[in-house]
Amino acid sequence: MPCRMGWLLKGPCCPIFQDEPVQWETPDLSQAEIEQKIKEYNGQINSNLFMSLNKDGSYTGFIKVQLKLVRPVSVPASKKPPTLQDARRGPGRSTAVRRRTSFYLPKDAVKHLHVLSRTRAREVIEALLRKFLVVDDPRKFALFERAERHGQVYLRKLSDDEQPLRLRLLAGPNEKALSFVLKENDSGEVNWDAFSMPELRNFLRILQREEEEHLRQILQKYSCCRQKIQEALHACPLG
Repeated sequence: MPCRMGWLLKGPCCPIFQDEPVQWETPDLSQAEIEQKIKEYNGQINSNLFMSLNKDGSYTGFIKVQLKLVRPVSVPASKKPPTLQDARRGPGRSTAVRRRTSFYLPKDAVKHLHVLSRTRAREVIEALLRKFLVVDDPRKFALFERAERHGQVYLRKLSDDEQPLRLRLLAGPNEKALSFVLKENDSGEVNWDAFSMPELRNFLRILQREEEEHLRQILQKYSCCRQKIQEALHACPLG
């Protein structure tokens, strides 16, 4: 049974790194066990997103990926930023362009992908970027598995060669047991050398706007707090 490090999230916004390793069971299944698992999986879902066994022993099915990206992504400058409807339709006819523009993908966007059992995590990332017309280097992103256990949330980064549909089959259709999340591939410090000059300039503009917004919120917070204290002082009897 492989043993991997995970992140433990307690509460809505307090990440705590878990020192103890988290156990994920990824047993090797026989062909008969795979067939039985697929039958059980299809019997538990309430949609038409079934898994199908192929003659060569592989199987196909759907995985759902939630996009949780903090930084903007790059798309061809001649293209308008794709909406979720555009992503569902897939990439249209377009010619290659060199100029890029950056924007934020819709927060918590979700995409279903139809994949093979042998489709690897790196291929899933590349397919997602194509769906949203993102031209950034796929190495800037990583696919994570998310699991809720005993009231706690665990995140684990998948290696490039792991097979998400296989993990989906082993976990069953329950999204609390397993779901997939696309995030930035952060391994510590950001490798700014991986970005182009236009991207870096755009990041500086975005940082400037974010700094101004945070400053405005802080000033507003303290102004409100100061006003309440002054009102409390005026309400207190003298003496």
